[in-house]
Amino acid sequence: MFLFLGAIVAGFAILVWSADKFVEGAASTAKHLGMPSLLIGILIVGFGTSAPEMVVSAIAAMEGNPGLALGNAIGSNIVNIALILGITAIVAPITVNSKIVRKEIPLLLLIVLFSGYLLFDNTLTFVEGIVLLVGFFSLIGWSIYAAIKGKGDALESEMDDELIEHEMSLKAGILWLVLGLVLLIASSRLLVWGAVGVATEFGVSDLIIGLTIVALGTSLPELAASVIAARKGEHDIAIGNVVGSNMFNLLAVIGIAVVIAPMNNIPFEVLQRDWIIMLLLTIALLFMAYGFRNKEGKITRLEGFILVICYVAYNTYLGMTLTGNI
Repeated sequence: MFLFLGAIVAGFAILVWSADKFVEGAASTAKHLGMPSLLIGILIVGFGTSAPEMVVSAIAAMEGNPGLALGNAIGSNIVNIALILGITAIVAPITVNSKIVRKEIPLLLLIVLFSGYLLFDNTLTFVEGIVLLVGFFSLIGWSIYAAIKGKGDALESEMDDELIEHEMSLKAGILWLVLGLVLLIASSRLLVWGAVGVATEFGVSDLIIGLTIVALGTSLPELAASVIAARKGEHDIAIGNVVGSNMFNLLAVIGIAVVIAPMNNIPFEVLQRDWIIMLLLTIALLFMAYGFRNKEGKITRLEGFILVICYVAYNTYLGMTLTGNI
């Protein structure tokens, strides 16, 4: 048991560090190769922080633990909105200025609704995995178009500041990109082994482990990136990071896992409980970020506290279902 727990702790520690270096290296390399800073912000930072979820879920699917892969993707989305944006807003209230981010949130809601449609029959087939991946590549195409058309967007200036602050040579960028990716894969393998071991020891489903421990751990890069960005006043990076990550999780993370190992007999609780929570949080994010009553969208400290309370309540409910109190 202690060996499994040690593997989880070590896996998380290396995962968080390597994910940060992977994103920094990828962003620097992309900048040296002439990619616009706005596109780097949307693609590299927004999607790159979901690299841990992608690698962990792919390895879990390959090793015959599809429940862990699905739980990781949905659980990470719940963590991203309820815990990460909640904590970030408590540290520094988040003002949404970027027009691109405001366009991405309704798109995220549509993707969430589509994922619910796919889950309705409690299966995810190979073909549905391909559909999700086609959706992901279409999203990349839209992101490129939005970056080209979005010159002068608030996200662009924030990303310029970040690239200057973390400037490195092309050689260093490539080195951190490769090293970060290698360590991501190694730490994810260690984490999956430890998580499956703990689930087996306690008799808990790999779905629950994915929704809780693994989802929280793989979302730590997003937490660090969003809190740091918000404290610097880079609010659009903070929220754009979460929105981009959530779209990536539903399209690419689940898509890759399902193509590797199609999922049959998915527990009905996934749609009835976990997907519903993810949907409600996404709708709440839409209302907060758009600021229908105000001129600008803003996630206040009070709303941040409410989001964190929602996360605690959700995990408490999961814990009560495991102990048989519900």
